[in-house]
Amino acid sequence: MTRHFLIAWHFLTAVPLTRRHHDPTPQELAGSMGWYPAVGLVLGGLLVGTDLLANRLFAPEVANVLLLLLLVSVTRGLHQDGLADTLDGLAGGRTPEERLTIMRDGRIGAIGATGLFLGLALRYAGLLVLPSQVRFPVLLCMPAFGRWAMVVAAWTVPYARAEGGLAAPFLDHLVLHHVVVATLVLAGALSVMFGLGGAVTGLAVGALLARACAAVCRRFFGGMTGDTLGATNEVVETVFLLAGAALSSLR
Repeated sequence: MTRHFLIAWHFLTAVPLTRRHHDPTPQELAGSMGWYPAVGLVLGGLLVGTDLLANRLFAPEVANVLLLLLLVSVTRGLHQDGLADTLDGLAGGRTPEERLTIMRDGRIGAIGATGLFLGLALRYAGLLVLPSQVRFPVLLCMPAFGRWAMVVAAWTVPYARAEGGLAAPFLDHLVLHHVVVATLVLAGALSVMFGLGGAVTGLAVGALLARACAAVCRRFFGGMTGDTLGATNEVVETVFLLAGAALSSLR
């Protein structure tokens, strides 16, 4: 359990906790996905703490930008890069092979840059209008929700590139047990923060969104990649931010 969490932490963040656990097996990489929501909850705790401090020192607009900056910095912009690459691939290729080739280009195209900007702007707007009474639970659970969605989207979906890649071991060895562990971690947090009704509704809607993203990726790319998993996180996390107040009302 501790090893899987540390593997997940080192993969999802830029903050080293230990010099150990840097050579995981493919099975351990897949097993670490069960603890993605736990990593997300730690990131959510950082957001909550930063929000409390920033709102004492700065105007709300500045505090919200700092929250976005923190999340992007701590995660190395991993998921934002995935969103931009995925959008470029969808916009620029006519076949799965062409789309995957475009996604491997280190440069960001016009569509990817526009989508990235709009995604961050939508998050900023969501933070700006987020009611104060639900700010704590939404900020705490938002990163966990998006990372859980990656696990749900990856289950039973093949890796898109025939030659393999960074995310291939995760998808090739991910099993139902890992999905269940991730779901239980998130369900516990949602139940405490949003009540049973909010938790059930959130999990149901999140699972539908995650599987919809997976279906789109299978259709246009032939499967999932690390970039499309990052894009899934961005989409589902943003939806959760925008719907957080509604979930709280279902308590």
